[in-house]
Amino acid sequence: MKYYYFYLTLTLLLFSAVTFGQSISYTDWKVAASSDSRLLPKYGNVPKTDEQKEADEKFIKTALEADGTPRKASDHLVRLGFDYLYRQDLKTAMSRFNQAWLLDPKNEDAFWGFGAIYFTFHDSQSGLMQYEEGLKLNPNSTNILTDEATVYMTRYMTSRNENDFNEAVKLFKQSYSINPKNQNTLFKLSACYFVKHDCSNAWKYYDECEKLGGKPITKEYTEALTQGCKR
Repeated sequence: MKYYYFYLTLTLLLFSAVTFGQSISYTDWKVAASSDSRLLPKYGNVPKTDEQKEADEKFIKTALEADGTPRKASDHLVRLGFDYLYRQDLKTAMSRFNQAWLLDPKNEDAFWGFGAIYFTFHDSQSGLMQYEEGLKLNPNSTNILTDEATVYMTRYMTSRNENDFNEAVKLFKQSYSINPKNQNTLFKLSACYFVKHDCSNAWKYYDECEKLGGKPITKEYTEALTQGCKR
């Protein structure tokens, strides 16, 4: 039993790992954002100067010359944004997500990026607001559904509020129903059920993930599941 509770702590770390780490405190971020609209989603909806509008037009022209269409250029910027997020350069990441939104305001993945920024700062409420805005554009975005579910599961791991757990599982399953081959979703569904000691489902989603390559599965989680949930 002592191993089981140790591995529950490990599972919390697995969910918390999506926060990537941060190179600036949230307090400093909010101070900087108060004078720099590039650090706010959709540039804070702040009216732009003529000089800023001209700079935007030049940027859009350059981006379209490189990538062809607004959506392709926007997707390119989203990928760059997450690259910077993984490197803990949150300011550049937010700037890239805003540029992605500028190129295509209907690209739900820009809001996926906005939400990830706030989740990194452990501001789950602001993150969820951004995810919800993205889901209004595309209710079937498995990227957003899975990350939104992760927010709720992370909250559950500290609050033990059953509503958070139920919402997490609902969203993970919704994402799974859209794309049953998303390894990130499968791995986290397994972890959800492991937390509840529902071994049958924990192994079910673990096995599905492993058959697809098992990319997100860590050695530590495999050991946790093996010792905490006998087949």
